[in-house]
Amino acid sequence: MDVLQKIDRLRLERGWSVNNLAMEAMLTQSTLNNLYSRKAEPKLSTLRAICGAFGITLGEFFAEEREESPDDELLRRVRSLSPAKKQGLLTLLKED
Repeated sequence: MDVLQKIDRLRLERGWSVNNLAMEAMLTQSTLNNLYSRKAEPKLSTLRAICGAFGITLGEFFAEEREESPDDELLRRVRSLSPAKKQGLLTLLKED
């Protein structure tokens, strides 16, 4: 996936128009329109602003997407539990 495609995917996931992205990233709409019309890679400063609008880092933007493993899903779900539920899960796991 190229940079513009990824920006588009992230923008559409949020239900944003190009204008919304421009406002959130504090860029002009013409800056983004020029990127799309020229199919050009954005400058680093522009990409930083776009990532900031999405609430992600440049590293997260360029990280390879991979399918979530069962371990990843388990850790994600455990992290979202309340402390009491974490304790209950720990108790359950110690019973084996």
